[in-house]
Amino acid sequence: MTTKTIMAGFGGQGVVLMGTLLTYTAMVEGKHTTFFPSYGAEMRGGTANCSVVVSDREIASPIVNQPDCIVAMNIASLNKFESRVRPGGTIFVNSSLIDRRVGRDDVTEIRVPANEIAEALGNARAANMVMLGGVAKKTGVVNLESLSGCLEKVLSERAMPLLDLNRKALKKGFEEVA
Repeated sequence: MTTKTIMAGFGGQGVVLMGTLLTYTAMVEGKHTTFFPSYGAEMRGGTANCSVVVSDREIASPIVNQPDCIVAMNIASLNKFESRVRPGGTIFVNSSLIDRRVGRDDVTEIRVPANEIAEALGNARAANMVMLGGVAKKTGVVNLESLSGCLEKVLSERAMPLLDLNRKALKKGFEEVA
């Protein structure tokens, strides 16, 4: 099984951290994986996205042209990547910041109020982990326990005080998605 994902948002939403954690977790679970980040000209507030491929066999290229799923953390990301998802794929929408529906009927739309859930947990910046928990649930690409366990390996020293919050956010996102 191979799962190709594009995660996108603006700088400061933790999009690259989502990709890093997914990639690291896949490696820990013994899977093949690639990670390809892309940043806009500015960091915070600019565009950011990353492509992650996870597979049970070797991966020929880290380039993702037609992903199985996208994670859209803001409207600009949904507008940019919606058309690229393969038919039958999944689009995860941060419904806290995106009010429009996906305009395709050949994909599954999963709406997650990521910012609202993160705010209820105490910090809106954990919205990325809420979304990643939902991705783990829907795709099965990695398991929740592995994601949670790998957090302390990928978080920066500065973010370590938020370790428990991020674990709670992963779990809430996992529970949010049917």
